[in-house]
Amino acid sequence: MRTSVFFISAVTLSLSLAACGSSLPPPSDRLASAEAAARSARELGAEKEPKAQLHLRLASEQIDQAKKLMADNDNKRADLILQRANADAELAVMLAKENNAKSDAEKAQEKLKNLKTGK
Repeated sequence: MRTSVFFISAVTLSLSLAACGSSLPPPSDRLASAEAAARSARELGAEKEPKAQLHLRLASEQIDQAKKLMADNDNKRADLILQRANADAELAVMLAKENNAKSDAEKAQEKLKNLKTGK
């Protein structure tokens, strides 16, 4: 009886140590990447375009959630959430760029129209 209790305790301890040893390091690089993408989206005016604004907000919320998970040492979930945050932030960047390109094209067309009419 005593031997089985000792054996069960030893197995439990070794499994616990194995679980601790296999934890991932904090995804600091992915966090920095997601934050940089979100900052780029803001600088490009993502808040002016509704779809870009939505994805920027999602990215910001996911970054905040990942920071909390990292503080709780749940780095695997934090890493997965930061992957989503980076994707949302990058999408916001692309949507903002598209919006800026459309705006520039409209201005160029208006300028061309004014040149043709002599204004």
